[in-house]
Amino acid sequence: MADQQVPAEIQAEVARQIAQLRRGVAEIVPEAELTQKIEKALLQKRPLRIKLGLDPTAPDIHLGHTVVLHKMRQFQDLGHQVVLLIGDFTGRIGDPTGKSETRKQLTEEEVLRNAETYKEQIFKILDPTKTEVVFNSTWLQPLNFADILQLAGKYTVARMLEREDFSKRLRENLPIGIHELFYPLMQGYDSVALRADVELGGTDQKFNLLVGRVLQKEYGQEPQVALMMPILEGLDGVQKMSKSLGNYIGISESPREMFGKTMSISDALMTRYFELVTAVPTEEIQAIEAGLASGQLHPRDVKMRLGREIVAYYHGAEAAEQAQAEFINIFQKKDLPDDIPEYHVPAELAQVGSAWIIKIMVEGGMVASNGEGRRMITQGAVKVNQETVREVEAEIPLTDGTIIKVGKRKFLRIINPQQQ
Repeated sequence: MADQQVPAEIQAEVARQIAQLRRGVAEIVPEAELTQKIEKALLQKRPLRIKLGLDPTAPDIHLGHTVVLHKMRQFQDLGHQVVLLIGDFTGRIGDPTGKSETRKQLTEEEVLRNAETYKEQIFKILDPTKTEVVFNSTWLQPLNFADILQLAGKYTVARMLEREDFSKRLRENLPIGIHELFYPLMQGYDSVALRADVELGGTDQKFNLLVGRVLQKEYGQEPQVALMMPILEGLDGVQKMSKSLGNYIGISESPREMFGKTMSISDALMTRYFELVTAVPTEEIQAIEAGLASGQLHPRDVKMRLGREIVAYYHGAEAAEQAQAEFINIFQKKDLPDDIPEYHVPAELAQVGSAWIIKIMVEGGMVASNGEGRRMITQGAVKVNQETVREVEAEIPLTDGTIIKVGKRKFLRIINPQQQ
């Protein structure tokens, strides 16, 4: 429909929506089609169907995962229908994107358990009353072999091997499972089943999203727009945020942990985090950038604002203020936090009077394993009453009130009932 035939108020609303949706986006393929889709939806008074597929291969969500979820929330707030697709079927294969070897296949029980945990965390960002949750086993499970052959016939091996991870493995004579070639086809078929107007993903998902466009055309549908968000760098400022790399901020972590981790990111990343993982308006972020560039704003103060925004989003404004106050007490005034977790010495240890420090660290939840405890001690990151522990086999007296500190933010107070 030509511009002159579209009412001025519709044109203005399209421009408003596109301006909001462009925020933080890496690429829209093709952007002109997104504009046309929004215009058509407004004229027909129907929402666009916005798809996000998630394979629940790991149960914990960090800020890196939320980049695309925040974009989904923007679509929700603009009145569009968000469809959250839980890949309970594709999750059993695992997305081969970026993988140099065939992924371990998950059991149905593992996938469903992870899916439930995912939903609990995702609804900290998305509005559950405006979110359609679907499972792709609904339409993928019933496909018979003839259906699968028909689907496979709509894409070529040559195009599939254009994927960088597949072509790299082929060059290096590394195995590629036949089932892995079906992953992009299944993800694309999801878009056919859902009649998606837009599919969201990270930049590493571009190939999979574009397969969806091809398959929708093959099945006689209007192809979806692929909207890709950038990959968020982790706390190290170099590699993508990842739990395995330890450079992440988990959305279920305590306010103190979230705030402290935020304060450790580089100054150069601050405005990127504001843009991608907070709801601070774009105009304010631009003002922050200008203030930093001119020297009117101190990076420390801006980073504290970022920490408050992130903590408040997941734990509320009061928790954010408390987390900041504790950070200032601990790291600027060198005080101890107000609510230090306690380790109550069991009777059998109280009689001995001392214990291996790593045992206490593990039982007190400061580290996940003996190996992590040894590593923290080797790195000089463990202190007992402000004294650095140097030996991994060190024993400590179980004196009531003793404070163990691991890293910058984890504290544990020894409580010995026999000494009280």
